[in-house]
Amino acid sequence: MRSEAEGAVPDDKQAVTSGAESAGETSSDDGESGDRKERKQGSFWKELPILVGVALVLALLIKAFAVQAFYIPSASMENTLQIGDRVLVNKIVYHTRDIKRGDIVVFNGLDSWDPEVQMEEPGNPLSRALRGIGRTFGLLPGEKDYIKRVIGTPGDHVKCCDAQGRITVNGTPLDESSYLYTDPRGAQDKPSAEPFDHVVQPGQLWVMGDHRSVSSDSRAHRGDPGGGTIPTNRVIGRAFVIVWPLNHVGTLPIPKTFEQPALQAASAVVPATPIALGFAGALPITYLRRRLRSRR
Repeated sequence: MRSEAEGAVPDDKQAVTSGAESAGETSSDDGESGDRKERKQGSFWKELPILVGVALVLALLIKAFAVQAFYIPSASMENTLQIGDRVLVNKIVYHTRDIKRGDIVVFNGLDSWDPEVQMEEPGNPLSRALRGIGRTFGLLPGEKDYIKRVIGTPGDHVKCCDAQGRITVNGTPLDESSYLYTDPRGAQDKPSAEPFDHVVQPGQLWVMGDHRSVSSDSRAHRGDPGGGTIPTNRVIGRAFVIVWPLNHVGTLPIPKTFEQPALQAASAVVPATPIALGFAGALPITYLRRRLRSRR
């Protein structure tokens, strides 16, 4: 019996020793996991500037080639767009289709229109850099950037107003009640308080703000070289959605009045006119050449 008891002692000691070793191993594991956490945290703070830099580069690439955010600085497009709204502008769409009547476009007024919002240029480089970042992400307005609705495209005859006070495009009246500014009392702006009559030249656009009584648009620049119109190559892109503030989020579709069959038929005729004139002029020349050849 004694030998059996003596034999049991080493087993007990072995069990205790094994428990201590296990505790030591657990403590070691906790230490290693703590070191790993510290290394991960240190790694995160080291990688953060790289992540920020990559994000900025991607944002600049997207801004340059695809989509750009713009800040609305004035009341010229109310009620469609409010001061402080941020819109996204599609910069690719006009590489796949022409600019359409009813599109809301952002364009650069450099060398043509004066800025709607005057802003002093920052004196120090840091402020200039911060302002540039703000413009990139649509937090600040661009001094030379405008946002207006396209009313007339190249070849269109835009006129105001008909007997009912409506703007006409190629003789077709526009029903603008869905987007013209309406004040809190329910009174809506007139399509235009001043008459105009203009044929849009090739490569130009006639644009107007939805808040007609305060908008400095094509009507206000008729004394400029383009007669108030803007060059199509100055268009940055089409505003297609409001993304901020959240209570004003929504898309910016083309109003139905610009889908009138008569208006579409007129637009189909206008581009064909120069071609038709070219053929008409070519016929007499061809006839004379044949007569001269026959005499030889």
